[in-house]
Amino acid sequence: MSVTAPETQWRHVPVRLDVERWATRRIRRRVLAVVHTVVSGQRLLEAVRLLAGDSQVQVFFTSAPDVFSNGVATFLDQLKGLVLPWSQAVQTEFDLALAASHGGLHELHAPVIVLPHGAGHNKITPGGRRGRLVAERGVYGLSRQRLVRDGTVVPEAIVLAHHEELTRLGRECPEALPAAEVVGDPCFDRITASLPSRALYREALRTRARQRLVLACSTWGSDSLLGRNWELLERLVHELPRDEYRVAALLHPHVWNAHGEWQIRSWLAELERAGLTLISQYGDWVGALVAADYIVGDHGSVSLYGVMTGAPVLMAGLPEAEVDPGSPLAELRRFAPRLRGDRPLRPQLSRSSTAYDALRHERVAARITSEPGQFARKMRALIYRKLRLRAPAIRQTVEPARLPLTVRHDEPGSAAL
Repeated sequence: MSVTAPETQWRHVPVRLDVERWATRRIRRRVLAVVHTVVSGQRLLEAVRLLAGDSQVQVFFTSAPDVFSNGVATFLDQLKGLVLPWSQAVQTEFDLALAASHGGLHELHAPVIVLPHGAGHNKITPGGRRGRLVAERGVYGLSRQRLVRDGTVVPEAIVLAHHEELTRLGRECPEALPAAEVVGDPCFDRITASLPSRALYREALRTRARQRLVLACSTWGSDSLLGRNWELLERLVHELPRDEYRVAALLHPHVWNAHGEWQIRSWLAELERAGLTLISQYGDWVGALVAADYIVGDHGSVSLYGVMTGAPVLMAGLPEAEVDPGSPLAELRRFAPRLRGDRPLRPQLSRSSTAYDALRHERVAARITSEPGQFARKMRALIYRKLRLRAPAIRQTVEPARLPLTVRHDEPGSAAL
Protein backbone atom coordinates (compact mmCIF):
# COMPACT_ATOMS: atom_id res chain seq x y z
CA MET A 1 0.00 0.00 0.00
CA SER A 2 1.44 3.37 -0.93
CA VAL A 3 2.27 5.85 1.82
CA THR A 4 -0.01 8.88 1.81
CA ALA A 5 1.71 12.20 1.09
CA PRO A 6 2.31 14.28 4.25
CA GLU A 7 0.00 17.09 3.16
CA THR A 8 -2.96 14.68 2.85
CA GLN A 9 -2.21 12.36 5.78
CA TRP A 10 -4.79 13.89 8.07
CA ARG A 11 -7.65 14.30 5.62
CA HIS A 12 -9.80 11.52 7.13
CA VAL A 13 -12.64 13.13 9.07
CA PRO A 14 -12.62 10.90 12.19
CA VAL A 15 -8.94 11.62 12.94
CA ARG A 16 -8.93 15.36 12.16
CA LEU A 17 -8.56 17.81 15.01
CA ASP A 18 -11.69 19.57 13.76
CA VAL A 19 -13.62 16.28 13.52
CA GLU A 20 -16.84 17.69 15.00
CA ARG A 21 -17.17 20.13 12.10
CA TRP A 22 -17.31 17.32 9.55
CA ALA A 23 -18.52 14.14 11.25
CA THR A 24 -22.15 13.03 11.02
CA ARG A 25 -22.03 10.87 14.12
CA ARG A 26 -20.23 11.76 17.34
CA ILE A 27 -17.80 8.92 18.05
CA ARG A 28 -16.92 8.00 21.62
CA ARG A 29 -14.16 5.45 20.93
CA ARG A 30 -11.73 4.79 18.09
CA VAL A 31 -10.49 1.26 17.40
CA LEU A 32 -7.59 0.40 15.09
CA ALA A 33 -7.47 -3.00 13.36
CA VAL A 34 -3.81 -3.69 12.56
CA VAL A 35 -3.57 -5.97 9.51
CA HIS A 36 -0.11 -7.46 8.98
CA THR A 37 -1.07 -10.18 6.50
CA VAL A 38 -4.17 -11.53 4.79
CA VAL A 39 -4.46 -14.42 7.24
CA SER A 40 -4.11 -12.14 10.28
CA GLY A 41 -6.69 -9.81 8.72
CA GLN A 42 -9.12 -12.69 8.32
CA ARG A 43 -8.74 -13.57 12.00
CA LEU A 44 -9.13 -9.91 13.03
CA LEU A 45 -12.51 -9.76 11.30
CA GLU A 46 -13.77 -12.32 13.83
CA ALA A 47 -13.17 -9.69 16.53
CA VAL A 48 -14.06 -6.56 14.55
CA ARG A 49 -17.48 -8.00 13.68
CA LEU A 50 -18.30 -7.99 17.38
CA LEU A 51 -18.53 -4.18 17.20
CA ALA A 52 -21.25 -4.28 14.56
CA GLY A 53 -24.31 -2.26 15.46
CA ASP A 54 -22.51 0.05 17.89
CA SER A 55 -22.59 3.62 16.60
CA GLN A 56 -20.40 4.76 19.51
CA VAL A 57 -17.33 3.15 17.94
CA GLN A 58 -15.40 3.99 14.76
CA VAL A 59 -13.14 1.25 13.38
CA PHE A 60 -10.06 2.09 11.33
CA PHE A 61 -7.79 -0.30 9.47
CA THR A 62 -4.10 -0.06 8.73
CA SER A 63 -1.55 -2.23 6.94
CA ALA A 64 1.40 -2.92 9.25
CA PRO A 65 4.85 -3.76 7.88
CA ASP A 66 5.36 -7.49 7.34
CA VAL A 67 7.29 -9.70 4.91
CA PHE A 68 3.94 -11.24 3.89
CA SER A 69 2.07 -7.95 3.48
CA ASN A 70 1.49 -8.59 -0.24
CA GLY A 71 -2.27 -9.04 -0.71
CA VAL A 72 -3.24 -6.89 2.29
CA ALA A 73 -4.12 -3.88 0.11
CA THR A 74 -6.58 -6.01 -1.89
CA PHE A 75 -7.99 -7.51 1.31
CA LEU A 76 -8.60 -4.07 2.81
CA ASP A 77 -10.03 -2.71 -0.42
CA GLN A 78 -12.62 -5.49 -0.43
CA LEU A 79 -13.60 -4.60 3.14
CA LYS A 80 -14.47 -1.02 2.11
CA GLY A 81 -13.30 0.20 5.51
CA LEU A 82 -11.50 3.43 6.34
CA VAL A 83 -7.78 2.68 5.87
CA LEU A 84 -5.04 4.79 7.40
CA PRO A 85 -1.43 4.56 6.20
CA TRP A 86 0.88 3.02 8.78
CA SER A 87 2.82 6.29 9.02
CA GLN A 88 -0.35 7.99 10.25
CA ALA A 89 -1.56 5.12 12.42
CA VAL A 90 1.59 5.22 14.55
CA GLN A 91 1.16 8.97 15.11
CA THR A 92 -2.52 8.80 16.11
CA GLU A 93 -4.01 7.95 19.48
CA PHE A 94 -6.64 5.23 19.58
CA ASP A 95 -8.71 3.88 22.42
CA LEU A 96 -7.87 0.30 21.44
CA ALA A 97 -5.90 -1.60 18.82
CA LEU A 98 -6.57 -5.16 17.67
CA ALA A 99 -3.87 -7.29 16.02
CA ALA A 100 -3.23 -10.93 15.12
CA SER A 101 0.52 -10.59 14.65
CA HIS A 102 3.25 -8.72 16.48
CA GLY A 103 5.38 -6.56 14.19
CA GLY A 104 5.48 -2.86 15.03
CA LEU A 105 2.90 -2.98 17.83
CA HIS A 106 5.23 -1.13 20.20
CA GLU A 107 4.95 1.91 17.90
CA LEU A 108 1.21 2.33 18.45
CA HIS A 109 -0.39 4.82 20.81
CA ALA A 110 -3.13 2.52 22.08
CA PRO A 111 -3.64 -0.45 24.38
CA VAL A 112 -3.30 -3.55 22.18
CA ILE A 113 -5.21 -6.82 22.19
CA VAL A 114 -3.32 -9.56 20.33
CA LEU A 115 -5.14 -12.61 18.99
CA PRO A 116 -3.56 -15.78 17.57
CA HIS A 117 -4.00 -16.01 13.80
CA GLY A 118 -4.24 -19.78 13.75
CA ALA A 119 -5.36 -22.71 15.88
CA GLY A 120 -3.67 -21.70 19.10
CA HIS A 121 0.13 -21.62 19.33
CA ASN A 122 1.88 -24.60 17.80
CA LYS A 123 4.95 -23.57 15.83
CA ILE A 124 8.46 -23.05 17.12
CA THR A 125 10.24 -20.22 15.34
CA PRO A 126 13.66 -18.58 15.60
CA GLY A 127 13.58 -15.14 17.15
CA GLY A 128 14.42 -12.19 14.98
CA ARG A 129 14.45 -8.43 15.05
CA ARG A 130 15.41 -5.80 12.51
CA GLY A 131 16.24 -8.44 9.93
CA ARG A 132 18.67 -10.40 12.17
CA LEU A 133 18.16 -13.91 13.45
CA VAL A 134 19.01 -14.37 17.10
CA ALA A 135 19.73 -17.46 19.13
CA GLU A 136 16.50 -17.44 21.13
CA ARG A 137 13.77 -19.73 19.87
CA GLY A 138 10.26 -20.06 21.14
CA VAL A 139 6.62 -20.84 20.45
CA TYR A 140 5.29 -18.23 18.05
CA GLY A 141 2.90 -15.89 19.84
CA LEU A 142 3.93 -17.00 23.33
CA SER A 143 7.65 -16.26 23.35
CA ARG A 144 9.34 -13.32 25.06
CA GLN A 145 10.90 -12.38 21.72
CA ARG A 146 7.43 -11.54 20.34
CA LEU A 147 5.76 -10.14 23.44
CA VAL A 148 8.39 -8.02 25.20
CA ARG A 149 10.06 -4.85 23.99
CA ASP A 150 12.67 -2.98 26.03
CA GLY A 151 11.70 -4.94 29.12
CA THR A 152 7.96 -4.22 28.82
CA VAL A 153 5.16 -6.56 27.71
CA VAL A 154 3.69 -4.81 24.65
CA PRO A 155 0.12 -6.22 24.49
CA GLU A 156 -2.32 -5.20 27.17
CA ALA A 157 -4.26 -8.39 26.49
CA ILE A 158 -3.06 -11.67 24.95
CA VAL A 159 -5.95 -13.79 23.71
CA LEU A 160 -5.68 -17.52 24.30
CA ALA A 161 -8.02 -20.29 23.23
CA HIS A 162 -7.36 -22.84 25.97
CA HIS A 163 -6.48 -22.74 29.67
CA GLU A 164 -3.56 -25.11 29.07
CA GLU A 165 -1.90 -22.35 27.04
CA LEU A 166 -1.49 -20.43 30.29
CA THR A 167 1.04 -23.05 31.40
CA ARG A 168 2.92 -22.77 28.13
CA LEU A 169 2.87 -18.97 28.27
CA GLY A 170 4.19 -19.11 31.83
CA ARG A 171 7.08 -21.26 30.64
CA GLU A 172 7.89 -19.04 27.65
CA CYS A 173 7.22 -15.56 29.05
CA PRO A 174 6.02 -15.53 32.67
CA GLU A 175 5.88 -11.73 32.85
CA ALA A 176 3.11 -11.81 30.22
CA LEU A 177 0.76 -14.01 32.29
CA PRO A 178 -1.15 -11.06 33.82
CA ALA A 179 -2.12 -9.98 30.29
CA ALA A 180 -3.49 -13.39 29.27
CA GLU A 181 -7.21 -13.75 28.55
CA VAL A 182 -8.73 -17.17 27.73
CA VAL A 183 -11.67 -16.43 25.44
CA GLY A 184 -11.92 -19.34 23.00
CA ASP A 185 -11.41 -19.88 19.28
CA PRO A 186 -13.68 -18.33 16.62
CA CYS A 187 -12.84 -20.89 13.93
CA PHE A 188 -13.63 -23.77 16.27
CA ASP A 189 -17.03 -22.23 16.89
CA ARG A 190 -17.71 -21.61 13.18
CA ILE A 191 -16.70 -25.15 12.24
CA THR A 192 -19.08 -26.50 14.89
CA ALA A 193 -21.90 -24.31 13.55
CA SER A 194 -21.12 -25.37 9.97
CA LEU A 195 -21.06 -29.15 10.37
CA PRO A 196 -24.86 -29.54 9.85
CA SER A 197 -24.49 -27.78 6.45
CA ARG A 198 -21.95 -30.26 5.08
CA ALA A 199 -24.12 -31.24 2.10
CA LEU A 200 -24.35 -27.60 0.97
CA TYR A 201 -20.57 -27.19 1.03
CA ARG A 202 -20.08 -30.40 -0.93
CA GLU A 203 -22.56 -29.19 -3.53
CA ALA A 204 -20.73 -25.86 -3.80
CA LEU A 205 -17.53 -27.80 -4.53
CA ARG A 206 -19.40 -29.89 -7.15
CA THR A 207 -18.86 -33.11 -5.24
CA ARG A 208 -21.38 -35.77 -6.21
CA ALA A 209 -23.14 -37.91 -3.62
CA ARG A 210 -20.94 -40.99 -4.16
CA GLN A 211 -17.70 -39.10 -4.59
CA ARG A 212 -15.20 -38.72 -1.78
CA LEU A 213 -13.61 -35.31 -1.42
CA VAL A 214 -9.87 -35.25 -0.70
CA LEU A 215 -8.76 -31.86 0.62
CA ALA A 216 -5.03 -31.17 0.39
CA CYS A 217 -4.13 -28.41 2.87
CA SER A 218 -0.75 -26.73 2.67
CA THR A 219 0.66 -24.15 5.01
CA TRP A 220 3.53 -21.95 3.77
CA GLY A 221 7.27 -22.52 3.73
CA SER A 222 9.75 -25.14 2.58
CA ASP A 223 8.60 -27.69 5.18
CA SER A 224 4.95 -27.55 4.05
CA LEU A 225 3.05 -30.03 1.92
CA LEU A 226 3.69 -28.04 -1.23
CA GLY A 227 7.25 -27.22 -0.21
CA ARG A 228 8.23 -30.86 0.31
CA ASN A 229 5.65 -32.90 -1.61
CA TRP A 230 4.51 -30.96 -4.67
CA GLU A 231 4.39 -34.26 -6.53
CA LEU A 232 1.85 -35.55 -3.98
CA LEU A 233 -0.71 -33.07 -5.28
CA GLU A 234 -0.03 -34.31 -8.80
CA ARG A 235 -0.41 -37.92 -7.70
CA LEU A 236 -3.68 -37.26 -5.88
CA VAL A 237 -5.13 -35.78 -9.06
CA HIS A 238 -3.82 -38.45 -11.43
CA GLU A 239 -4.02 -41.64 -9.33
CA LEU A 240 -7.50 -41.28 -7.85
CA PRO A 241 -10.37 -42.18 -10.24
CA ARG A 242 -12.35 -39.02 -11.03
CA ASP A 243 -15.69 -40.78 -10.85
CA GLU A 244 -14.97 -41.80 -7.22
CA TYR A 245 -12.85 -38.92 -5.91
CA ARG A 246 -12.71 -35.16 -6.12
CA VAL A 247 -9.44 -33.47 -5.15
CA ALA A 248 -9.31 -29.89 -3.84
CA ALA A 249 -6.37 -27.78 -2.68
CA LEU A 250 -6.53 -25.26 0.15
CA LEU A 251 -3.39 -23.12 0.29
CA HIS A 252 -2.33 -20.79 3.09
CA PRO A 253 -2.66 -17.11 2.02
CA HIS A 254 1.12 -16.75 2.47
CA VAL A 255 1.58 -19.22 -0.40
CA TRP A 256 -0.58 -17.07 -2.67
CA ASN A 257 0.97 -13.80 -1.60
CA ALA A 258 4.61 -14.83 -1.50
CA HIS A 259 4.51 -16.02 -5.11
CA GLY A 260 1.55 -14.10 -6.55
CA GLU A 261 -1.85 -15.42 -7.59
CA TRP A 262 -0.98 -15.51 -11.29
CA GLN A 263 2.08 -17.67 -10.59
CA ILE A 264 0.24 -20.15 -8.36
CA ARG A 265 -2.52 -20.53 -10.94
CA SER A 266 0.08 -20.94 -13.67
CA TRP A 267 1.89 -23.68 -11.74
CA LEU A 268 -1.38 -25.51 -11.06
CA ALA A 269 -3.08 -24.87 -14.42
CA GLU A 270 -2.60 -28.38 -15.80
CA LEU A 271 -3.74 -29.99 -12.56
CA GLU A 272 -6.87 -27.85 -12.59
CA ARG A 273 -7.61 -28.97 -16.13
CA ALA A 274 -7.12 -32.55 -14.92
CA GLY A 275 -9.73 -32.06 -12.20
CA LEU A 276 -8.13 -30.24 -9.26
CA THR A 277 -10.42 -27.78 -7.48
CA LEU A 278 -8.48 -24.79 -6.16
CA ILE A 279 -10.01 -22.99 -3.18
CA SER A 280 -9.76 -19.20 -3.40
CA GLN A 281 -7.86 -17.42 -0.65
CA TYR A 282 -10.57 -14.75 -0.60
CA GLY A 283 -13.35 -17.15 0.32
CA ASP A 284 -14.22 -18.91 3.56
CA TRP A 285 -12.10 -22.05 3.98
CA VAL A 286 -14.26 -23.58 6.73
CA GLY A 287 -16.86 -24.99 4.33
CA ALA A 288 -14.21 -26.81 2.30
CA LEU A 289 -12.83 -28.40 5.47
CA VAL A 290 -16.28 -29.50 6.64
CA ALA A 291 -17.03 -30.99 3.21
CA ALA A 292 -13.94 -33.21 3.09
CA ASP A 293 -13.91 -37.00 3.41
CA TYR A 294 -10.10 -37.05 3.72
CA ILE A 295 -7.84 -34.23 4.88
CA VAL A 296 -4.23 -34.41 3.71
CA GLY A 297 -2.28 -31.81 5.63
CA ASP A 298 0.96 -30.75 7.26
CA HIS A 299 1.90 -28.68 10.33
CA GLY A 300 -0.57 -25.90 9.51
CA SER A 301 -3.59 -24.91 11.58
CA VAL A 302 -6.13 -26.23 9.07
CA SER A 303 -4.86 -29.76 9.61
CA LEU A 304 -5.47 -29.37 13.34
CA TYR A 305 -8.98 -27.99 12.82
CA GLY A 306 -9.60 -31.04 10.63
CA VAL A 307 -9.88 -33.27 13.72
CA MET A 308 -13.28 -31.66 14.38
CA THR A 309 -14.87 -32.87 11.15
CA GLY A 310 -14.95 -36.64 11.52
CA ALA A 311 -12.70 -37.10 8.48
CA PRO A 312 -9.33 -38.89 8.74
CA VAL A 313 -6.37 -36.50 8.83
CA LEU A 314 -3.29 -37.75 6.99
CA MET A 315 0.08 -36.04 7.16
CA ALA A 316 2.43 -34.87 4.41
CA GLY A 317 5.10 -32.18 4.49
CA LEU A 318 8.33 -32.51 6.48
CA PRO A 319 7.97 -35.03 9.34
CA GLU A 320 10.42 -33.06 11.49
CA ALA A 321 8.72 -29.67 10.98
CA GLU A 322 9.28 -27.60 14.10
CA VAL A 323 6.18 -27.92 16.25
CA ASP A 324 5.99 -27.40 20.00
CA PRO A 325 5.97 -30.96 21.41
CA GLY A 326 3.45 -29.90 24.04
CA SER A 327 0.93 -28.59 21.53
CA PRO A 328 -2.25 -30.30 20.28
CA LEU A 329 -0.81 -30.27 16.75
CA ALA A 330 2.16 -32.31 17.94
CA GLU A 331 -0.24 -34.82 19.50
CA LEU A 332 -2.11 -35.13 16.20
CA ARG A 333 1.12 -35.66 14.27
CA ARG A 334 2.10 -38.49 16.61
CA PHE A 335 -0.84 -40.69 15.56
CA ALA A 336 -2.07 -39.37 12.19
CA PRO A 337 -1.00 -41.69 9.35
CA ARG A 338 1.69 -40.34 7.04
CA LEU A 339 1.17 -40.72 3.31
CA ARG A 340 3.95 -42.82 1.83
CA GLY A 341 5.31 -41.57 -1.46
CA ASP A 342 6.52 -45.02 -2.51
CA ARG A 343 3.08 -46.66 -2.28
CA PRO A 344 -0.23 -46.20 -4.14
CA LEU A 345 -2.37 -43.50 -2.58
CA ARG A 346 -5.83 -45.02 -2.89
CA PRO A 347 -5.19 -47.95 -0.50
CA GLN A 348 -3.60 -45.57 2.00
CA LEU A 349 -6.72 -43.41 2.02
CA SER A 350 -8.92 -46.48 2.48
CA ARG A 351 -6.81 -47.75 5.39
CA SER A 352 -7.06 -44.36 7.12
CA SER A 353 -10.85 -44.71 7.12
CA THR A 354 -10.68 -48.24 8.52
CA ALA A 355 -8.19 -47.24 11.23
CA TYR A 356 -9.91 -43.96 12.12
CA ASP A 357 -10.00 -43.50 15.91
CA ALA A 358 -12.76 -41.03 16.77
CA LEU A 359 -11.75 -40.80 20.43
CA ARG A 360 -8.19 -39.78 19.61
CA HIS A 361 -9.42 -37.09 17.23
CA GLU A 362 -11.95 -35.84 19.77
CA ARG A 363 -9.26 -35.65 22.44
CA VAL A 364 -7.10 -33.43 20.22
CA ALA A 365 -10.13 -31.32 19.25
CA ALA A 366 -10.82 -30.71 22.94
CA ARG A 367 -7.33 -29.23 23.26
CA ILE A 368 -8.01 -26.54 20.63
CA THR A 369 -10.23 -24.57 22.99
CA SER A 370 -11.45 -24.90 26.55
CA GLU A 371 -14.27 -22.43 25.79
CA PRO A 372 -16.28 -24.03 22.96
CA GLY A 373 -18.98 -21.76 21.60
CA GLN A 374 -17.87 -18.86 23.82
CA PHE A 375 -15.51 -16.80 21.65
CA ALA A 376 -18.02 -14.15 20.55
CA ARG A 377 -19.36 -13.57 24.05
CA LYS A 378 -16.01 -13.53 25.84
CA MET A 379 -14.10 -11.60 23.17
CA ARG A 380 -16.82 -8.96 23.01
CA ALA A 381 -16.75 -8.59 26.78
CA LEU A 382 -12.96 -8.18 26.67
CA ILE A 383 -13.13 -5.51 23.95
CA TYR A 384 -15.75 -3.47 25.72
CA ARG A 385 -13.96 -3.78 29.04
CA LYS A 386 -10.83 -2.33 27.46
CA LEU A 387 -12.89 0.39 25.76
CA ARG A 388 -14.58 1.22 29.08
CA LEU A 389 -17.97 1.16 27.39
CA ARG A 390 -21.21 -0.67 28.04
CA ALA A 391 -21.84 -3.10 25.21
CA PRO A 392 -25.14 -2.74 23.33
CA ALA A 393 -27.75 -5.40 24.09
CA ILE A 394 -27.22 -7.37 20.89
CA ARG A 395 -27.59 -11.14 20.87
CA GLN A 396 -24.44 -12.82 19.57
CA THR A 397 -24.87 -15.85 17.34
CA VAL A 398 -22.32 -18.00 15.53
CA GLU A 399 -23.20 -18.19 11.84
CA PRO A 400 -22.26 -21.15 9.63
CA ALA A 401 -19.45 -20.52 7.16
CA ARG A 402 -20.23 -19.00 3.79
CA LEU A 403 -20.05 -21.29 0.77
CA PRO A 404 -16.44 -21.79 -0.38
CA LEU A 405 -15.19 -19.93 -3.43
CA THR A 406 -13.10 -21.71 -6.03
CA VAL A 407 -10.59 -20.44 -8.56
CA ARG A 408 -11.73 -21.40 -12.04
CA HIS A 409 -10.07 -21.06 -15.40
CA ASP A 410 -13.16 -19.55 -16.96
CA GLU A 411 -12.79 -16.51 -14.68
CA PRO A 412 -11.84 -13.14 -16.21
CA GLY A 413 -8.09 -12.79 -16.55
CA SER A 414 -7.41 -16.52 -16.81
CA ALA A 415 -7.01 -16.68 -20.60
CA ALA A 416 -3.22 -16.28 -20.35
CA LEU A 417 -3.02 -19.55 -18.43
